[in-house]
Amino acid sequence: MPFLELHNVSKSFGSTEVLRDVNLSIEEGEFVAIVGYSGAGKTTLISMIAGLLKPDSGTVKLRGEIITEPSPERGIVFQNYSLLPWLNVAENVALAVDQVFPTWSAEQRRAQVDKYLAMVNLTPARAKLPRELSGGMRQRVSVARALAAEPKILLLDEPLGALDALTRATLQDEIVRIWEQDRRTVVLITNDVDEGIMTAGRIIPLSAGPGATLGPSVAVDIARPRERKALNSDPAFKRVRKDVLDYLLGPGGRQKTVVKRKLTLPDLLPEDLNEPRTLFGAKRTARRRSEEKLEAVEVA
Repeated sequence: MPFLELHNVSKSFGSTEVLRDVNLSIEEGEFVAIVGYSGAGKTTLISMIAGLLKPDSGTVKLRGEIITEPSPERGIVFQNYSLLPWLNVAENVALAVDQVFPTWSAEQRRAQVDKYLAMVNLTPARAKLPRELSGGMRQRVSVARALAAEPKILLLDEPLGALDALTRATLQDEIVRIWEQDRRTVVLITNDVDEGIMTAGRIIPLSAGPGATLGPSVAVDIARPRERKALNSDPAFKRVRKDVLDYLLGPGGRQKTVVKRKLTLPDLLPEDLNEPRTLFGAKRTARRRSEEKLEAVEVA
């Protein structure tokens, strides 16, 4: 039985069909990246897995049980950090720990916070407020908070999209390191094919909307750790990248619409510069086709 399974899932908002017949199967401990266009429905898909949205049709199951509502067993990291600005780093992480493990002693909860702050290398910044942190550090706090609740599956909704290239590369390595450390099941949503190849063990492209659906799965058969410089000349990297892009630019690409319509020219004619200006230098009046009349003039 798959750890996470989506069967014929469809979702619409009003008359707009966002996702259509989505089928997905993920095994426990996998790191899977779903790559697709912006606006294709990636966040809608991850929200249904998290239990924040319900599908119009089909089922979303975790360990064989249908997901109907949010749960601590599904940790989610959003793109916009979602930190409380009046709490420091440790308090933001403790917020999740206190909610999920209310029966633990204060010492146990503090040890849980310390463990995951150390995992994301933020122990020296534990007393800092979010405004005192860089974008990359804030995102690491979000990851630590999600992991501290000990979810069965970690959902990453484009968590690095707002970061600069160097910080993004650093956090990609951090996320892979954390995954290798405890082997939680991870689903990463991204629009960056290279990010998927750097982090995941399997990439699944999501076609363009409306009515987006998942394409064929592509295994990333590249040994870890993956070095960015070496990847550029790695035949496996080129093959995986080509397979994903071939689908996204081909069968999964944006639909092209051809609109044919009759063009109606405006009822105006060019100004005749041979005509004299009117009194006091006023501009010549506009000429319209509909106002022109043919007259027959007889000359003796």
